[in-house]
Amino acid sequence: MQKTFARLTLAAALATGLSAAALAAPTTYEVEGSHTAARFSYDHLGLSTQIHRFDTTTGTIVLDPAAKTGTVDITIDTTTVDTGHEAFNGHIQGADFLDTATYPTATFKSTKVNFDGDTPVSVDGDLTIKGVTKPITLKLDSFTAKEHPMMKKPVIGANATAVIKRSDFNAGKFAPAVGDEVTLNIALEAVQK
Repeated sequence: MQKTFARLTLAAALATGLSAAALAAPTTYEVEGSHTAARFSYDHLGLSTQIHRFDTTTGTIVLDPAAKTGTVDITIDTTTVDTGHEAFNGHIQGADFLDTATYPTATFKSTKVNFDGDTPVSVDGDLTIKGVTKPITLKLDSFTAKEHPMMKKPVIGANATAVIKRSDFNAGKFAPAVGDEVTLNIALEAVQK
């Protein structure tokens, strides 16, 4: 009887340990393109704040809240810049700015995801634009993890911001008349793979 009890206790402990390990495993999410947008804004001649976007953003996010770790790997197709005006799209894609003929993508690769409890609050990483890589921190203005009401799969959502200088990425033409500081804003949704 004592041996049977010991075996049951050991089995229960192993089952509990395996369940905890399964819950603590990292989860991989794929960026959902129709609800993810990378936007950027800047001062135009002191007249207005211009806000534009890129239509195609892809990537993968891996999160392990129990271990307080994660990775973020995002690619922005810079040829999909959308200013609302076709001729201006071409201007932004030119060699003085994004030079999309040579550099058709911009990337962000995390070096660290920072947590407050179980919630990510910022992501340190390397932003590459026009072949130039600089460290930045994306501040998460919001973060949500839940089951998607229609897909019935785990999903995460976030809004992230950072301020960069475009001149740091060899895209500083007309600065400072046209603002050198650019605010990046990413509205992101990603679904568990």
